[in-house]
Amino acid sequence: MATAVSAPIALSPGHTINYRSGEKLSLNKGQYVNCGPPRAISATGSGKGGVLERPTIEKATPGRESEFDLRKSRKITPPYRVILHNDNFNKREYVVQVLMKVIPGMTLDSAVNIMQEAHHNGLSVVIVCAQADAEQHCMQLRGNGLLSSIEPASGGC
Repeated sequence: MATAVSAPIALSPGHTINYRSGEKLSLNKGQYVNCGPPRAISATGSGKGGVLERPTIEKATPGRESEFDLRKSRKITPPYRVILHNDNFNKREYVVQVLMKVIPGMTLDSAVNIMQEAHHNGLSVVIVCAQADAEQHCMQLRGNGLLSSIEPASGGC
């Protein structure tokens, strides 16, 4: 039977086993302090005493991280809106062409709808994405002569 535990190991009240790499096991009496990486040991016997086999140290699998570490490494950035503002300088067809060129996956229908909404309402949301992407899209729209801005989005992507 193999069990993952942290050394020292509590056997019964007042008894612990201390193990350090390269040393023999020693049985101590008294409280223990958890001070080491998790180790697995194999024990034989009926539970009333027995012989402990040499501990086997479990090593983490390379490239395998815990779910907590993955969530921590994937810093979730709040979404941002890219907003197209109406202007009196650019033709509608040009606005549609720029939207399709700058925004990945933008269809003709979506570009026309965004352009129409900006024309009638003064502004329109082009896309909701991460802040870095929103800044890049905004700069590309501005670089093509369109008025645009970004703002934090209250909802998800």
